[in-house]
Amino acid sequence: MFNALRKGFGLTGKTMFRRPVTTQYPEVKREPQPRFHGRHILNRYEDGLEKCIGCELCAWACPADAIYVQGADNTPEARYSPGERYGADYQINYLRCIFCGLCIEACPTRSLTMSHEYELASDSRESMIFTKDMLMAPLPAGAKPTPHTDAEVAARGLTYYPGPAAQRTIGGPPARAWHDPDDPATPEEAVGPATVKLGGGETEPPTHGEH
Repeated sequence: MFNALRKGFGLTGKTMFRRPVTTQYPEVKREPQPRFHGRHILNRYEDGLEKCIGCELCAWACPADAIYVQGADNTPEARYSPGERYGADYQINYLRCIFCGLCIEACPTRSLTMSHEYELASDSRESMIFTKDMLMAPLPAGAKPTPHTDAEVAARGLTYYPGPAAQRTIGGPPARAWHDPDDPATPEEAVGPATVKLGGGETEPPTHGEH
């Protein structure tokens, strides 16, 4: 009898001095773990251009069929991304999304990432389908909203896709990113100044290391 009382009050006493594990949500939000998968974000470059190129790889990688992407071609007068195409329509259905992260692994431009935002409850099914406007990251300070013109983009001289495979010599084919045993020159030695084809012509070679 005495031992039972001692154990019971002892447990109560220890619990009184333990650090509480509960959180007064929603007044206090608990910080998730660093690798937590929350709401998606469509990222931008520093000048405001969108990183999404409308390739639809995220939609193909999604095992829950929660992503819809409709790509469109950029034009010299209306450029949304540095690539040939951009994501004209982008939707994520959070009633289907299982937050596995396969979509962000498939994205070749790191356009799609996942944040720590986990407050996604709603009383409407329609509001759980997030459109492109809802997913886009805010514009960086001083950046211009899309669309841009090719002349504006070319004047900045930014290198959006670093690496020899993404570069192009003036009027030549894309450079090799692998070593050719028959060609002793390294890819960097074999490649001339890199340019970006915008505005109907070749731009000046960008200066590496400035951006």
